[in-house]
Amino acid sequence: MRRYFTLILLLCAILTAETKFAQPKPSFDNPRQIVFSIKSADDAEIHHVLSSANNVLKFYGSDNVQMRIIAYYHGIKALQSVHKDIALRVRALMLLDVEFVACGNTMTTKKIDESELVHGSEIVTAGIVEIAERVKEGWVNIVP
Repeated sequence: MRRYFTLILLLCAILTAETKFAQPKPSFDNPRQIVFSIKSADDAEIHHVLSSANNVLKFYGSDNVQMRIIAYYHGIKALQSVHKDIALRVRALMLLDVEFVACGNTMTTKKIDESELVHGSEIVTAGIVEIAERVKEGWVNIVP
């Protein structure tokens, strides 16, 4: 009986546990800086990254996060406006100030014109280098 009671208490503690913020707490003046990458053309993987980004925004609040999502290699599909369901989600995240970045090297290799991208996408020379530079600046790189 005592083990059962201990197990119930432990379970309650786990279910009510909350994330503790590292100091300083995220704020408008000190946002969490997060970079995600999309490298796969698989719809489920693209939607997973977009959902993960959305969950982070919900947790912190969009005013407390600076976020860039870098699309390179086959993941450039995420920023092509022809893929309507994905483009809709990308535009919705853009409304929350999420920055979407396309890899220029990938665009050249795949012969993708800037006009084919979701309006508002930024283009950089190399997506991988963009990730490396943001991490060097202290951004957190999340790979869902």
